[in-house]
Amino acid sequence: MAHSRTVYDELVKSDRVHSRLYTDPGIFGEEIDRIFHRGWVFVGHAGEVPNAGDFRRKRIGMQPAIMVRDQSGQVQLLLNRCRHRGAMVCDEERGNTRAFRCAYHGWTYKLDGSLAGVPYPEAYGDSFHREDYGLTKVPRVESYRGFIFASLSPAGISLAEHLGHAREQIDLFAGLSDSDEVSVAGAQKYDYRANWKLQVENAMDGYHAITLHESFLGVLEERARHSEAADDFKGQFQGSRFAVTRDLGGGHVMLDYWNRLYDTLNADPIPEVFPTTESGRAHFEQLTSRFGNTRAAHNLLQGMTHTLIFPNLILIGIQMRVVQPVSVDYTEVALYPTTLNWLSDEANASRLRGHEAFFGPAGFGGPDDADIFVRVQEGLGADLIDPWLLIGRGLNRERRDPDGTIVAERTDEATQRGIWRQWKKVMTERSTIPRSRTGSAITLR
Repeated sequence: MAHSRTVYDELVKSDRVHSRLYTDPGIFGEEIDRIFHRGWVFVGHAGEVPNAGDFRRKRIGMQPAIMVRDQSGQVQLLLNRCRHRGAMVCDEERGNTRAFRCAYHGWTYKLDGSLAGVPYPEAYGDSFHREDYGLTKVPRVESYRGFIFASLSPAGISLAEHLGHAREQIDLFAGLSDSDEVSVAGAQKYDYRANWKLQVENAMDGYHAITLHESFLGVLEERARHSEAADDFKGQFQGSRFAVTRDLGGGHVMLDYWNRLYDTLNADPIPEVFPTTESGRAHFEQLTSRFGNTRAAHNLLQGMTHTLIFPNLILIGIQMRVVQPVSVDYTEVALYPTTLNWLSDEANASRLRGHEAFFGPAGFGGPDDADIFVRVQEGLGADLIDPWLLIGRGLNRERRDPDGTIVAERTDEATQRGIWRQWKKVMTERSTIPRSRTGSAITLR
């Protein structure tokens, strides 16, 4: 049975959280059950499967799935399990196909999941109807600007309710583009031997860059000095002149930048940013009207938001970062750089080069983060005397903006507190939806 609200009240405080939240397999099982198998989870972007027959293997919590564009142009989410004896019908990571065929007994499915053929069907008798044995479809699937979210629960709040204030950040990430104007430029994947929430918290942490990414910041500071922008550079980490942490509600949080000094770290000249299509001109005019020409152009190259869409989608720069829990101490992460079809080739190339410089396998930032997650997971084992982790930085200087979002300074932990508030809410709220088989009860020692 699920444990009570009292247990999580003891594990999650306003300014600290218990080490067991990262190390207890029972808690991990309930996270998968309540967060990933009942709520809205990001699965992928329509730009990953632009053509009929394009597919990508995905996972929704622990459920293997296929995202595929069918012959009618619709994006389908199908569970990757033959309706006969349970084998996966798609074992390739990505590709293009006319149908999915089970290698075990040859059952074949159309791109929309319907059963197309069964070897020797007469042996099943007259009671066998092919329309009853198509691939299982995910109960609820909704899309916003091509961002495809799914829920394995047949009932629950709408995607619009789930996203709330975060919808505007998706708008900005996409440069106000429609779904078919965003292309996904492949995928970069890594894993680490630590809990999934460490990645989620880290991505929205404005405090760690000063030390963990010191070498990167040193390069930026040197370049800022030569461009007579050193004071602006230092100001990014002092007070709230250039950036704040922001809790959007619902577990969605962000590092809210309004003056980016992010550098592409290469010697290529910064290309002129201009739209190449009529719809692109409309998008660019809207962005320019809101931010001014210089900032709009700069942010289209570097990315216009730095946001977590709870629980598993991180939008940083030009990338969609998807966090996939595997076990309590093992996590897989996929980074999907994006380009905008209405920008010039030179501008899109600059977007990709900037992404590679910091987030690539040999970049300044990604390797630092993956290493520190493992160090934290190891350190969490020393919890016998003091098992608590502090998330109270800046708690006394939070303020609420007129739109209802909670704001603190860049290096404050308002984002971590926002994540944990939603986490505890989801983990303790009553639900009539049946529990998945991954859930298990725990007790507080």
